[in-house]
Amino acid sequence: MEQRLSLITLGVDDLARARRFYEAGLGWTPAQALDEVCFYQLSGLALALFGRGALADDARRPIDGGFSGVTIAINERSPADVDRTLAQARAAGAVLLKPAEAVFWGGYSGYFADLDRHVWEVAHNPGCTIHPDGTTTFGAAS
Repeated sequence: MEQRLSLITLGVDDLARARRFYEAGLGWTPAQALDEVCFYQLSGLALALFGRGALADDARRPIDGGFSGVTIAINERSPADVDRTLAQARAAGAVLLKPAEAVFWGGYSGYFADLDRHVWEVAHNPGCTIHPDGTTTFGAAS
């Protein structure tokens, strides 16, 4: 597995309000904005804003003292790579939260919790590009 991060997702209470903050407050421009999620391309990775409840449902974790509504993602080059990464993480002691499966946005994704309960998504997203140097671009920026 390549050593890289692709995406940090923040679960937000109000997507429109959060977008106003990132766009007016920080001057960021979305690379891709849909009704339920918004991606901001950063240097080599992206930040996504996603409804907090929807993120908890997708990761199969309740919002509680053990899950704050933040996930870290590794985008892989293929669904088979997703399966390999999840298996490798489990073999090292991770807890599988959601087996990899086809997802509503057209990709393939699963979740695990690391030894300190941080929630990681491992995904293949046909809407992003993983460049030879490992940097990832999303949406229009790819």
